Parts: sequence; structure tokens; C-alpha cells
Amino acid sequence: MTTSQPYWVFHFDLEPLDGFRDILLAELVEVGFDSFEETPAGLSAYVQPKELPENWWSELRIRQMEGVSLSYRKEELPDINWNAEWEKQFDPIEVGDRCRVRADFHPYKEVEYDLIISPKMSFGTGHHQTTYMMLEFLLEAELEGSSVLDMGCGTGVLAIMAEKRGAVQLQAVDIDAWSEENSRENTEKNGCENIEVHQGDGQILHRWPAQFNWVLANINRNILLQDIPLYVDTLQEGGALLLSGFYTEDLPLISEKCEAAGGRLEKKRVRDNWVAAKYVF
Repeated sequence: MTTSQPYWVFHFDLEPLDGFRDILLAELVEVGFDSFEETPAGLSAYVQPKELPENWWSELRIRQMEGVSLSYRKEELPDINWNAEWEKQFDPIEVGDRCRVRADFHPYKEVEYDLIISPKMSFGTGHHQTTYMMLEFLLEAELEGSSVLDMGCGTGVLAIMAEKRGAVQLQAVDIDAWSEENSRENTEKNGCENIEVHQGDGQILHRWPAQFNWVLANINRNILLQDIPLYVDTLQEGGALLLSGFYTEDLPLISEKCEAAGGRLEKKRVRDNWVAAKYVF
């Protein structure tokens, strides 16, 4: 996006910072904020006024966490050029020694999987713990010749990685129109030929009964708990769910939902209280 548009910026003061700044960021993504900057006091978060629901403050679960203090002040900005903002803040990230996620203006570095991602207003560059862990799972997954569904695709980075690792049929879905557009742009940047991108939510999944070997969903706890049965319906026998976007304390609820649908937890990863989990069916 090269055009400018009005934004609000909320400056959050958070105590303590360690372990809680990322929780705050993820919850702000859920209520409509789309870009962020770490500050000494906590976090500055940007949002278009039309995207922010009236009850956003009461929706933040972090406010109820024991020992956490959170406050904010709002600033109305003149029109902001988003491209310039994210280009200043997006640094390349390496997942192990095999994968590097970068923007197209970053210099090339030889690695096994070089992913070019222009995040713009979409979530998913590998910087957040959940995306990072999902990429780790994909690096070890058997994807050659497989079919993959990426729910809540954001930038499309997970679907792109899956195709790079050998998946041949991929569907990427996001409820946000901008994420759909951004995913299309990123699949083109990476030379992907097998990814179809759609705008929609869990209700779109009836199109693909028992079709996928893998379902990837890095969203949030509430959406996962609601839609896990829909994801399972799209799996072939022996398929797997890779799920993230929730905290360690949410894992029992997620596991209970998957087990009720016939799955079992095979492996989990944890980074800064965030979880990514693999369930096999």
C-alpha cells in the first residue's frame, strides 16, 4: 500500500514488561490493531479508527492478569504512509540455520529457504513467537506431495514455506481482505504456483471435505476452540493439525477439543508462554 491513511496510535505503559509485552501485542492484534513499536514503557500500537471496536479495552484479557499494570494514552496522527513505517521496523529473521524471512529490500543471504515477505498491514513475518514456532514445525514436517490448508494466513508465510518444502495443493484463507491481497502479493514474490488464496472464515471449509494432509491455524484461542471441528472435517485420515496463537494455560482446552474430535497431541513447542502444538488424527 503506497497511499496514506488516518491512524490512531495508542501508547501503552505496561508493567512488568518481560513476558507480557508479546501477550499485549497479540491481544491488540485480535481487537484490530495492525502495527506496533516497542517502547521503553511498553508498546505503541497503531490502528485505523474504523477498525477499532467500541469494547476493545474490556476485551483485553491481560488487564485481568495478576500483577500486571496497564494504561494508555491515545494520539491522533495525520495521514501515515504505512510502507515507510514498516520498512523502518522490519528486520530479517532466521529460523534455525535453514530459513530466513526477509523483505525484498533486504540483501539476499544464501539459505535453504529464503522467504520474501512484505507484511504491510498483515500479521506473520516470523518475528512473533507463534509464527516462528509454526515455521519450525514446517521445517521438520513431511510435506512432499502433500495438501495443506493455511487458516488465518495473514501474510501467507506459512503456506509459502509449505510449498517450498514440497506441498503441491494449498489453500490459504483469511477473514481480512487486506491479508488476502497481501498473501497473493507474497506468493507471487516467492514464485509459488500451487497456493490459492481466499477471503473467508471457518464457514468456507465445507468446500474441502477430507482433503488435506495438514491444516495450519495460527489464530487465537477463541477462534481455534470454535473452529477445530471444522478443521478436522477437512483432514484426510492420518492428517495433522498444527495450531498456535494461544498460551500455555490454554493448552488443556485446545487438547480437549482436539481429543473430542479424535486427535492426540504429538508434540508441542513453547516460547515465552506461547504454544504451538501438533495433533494427529
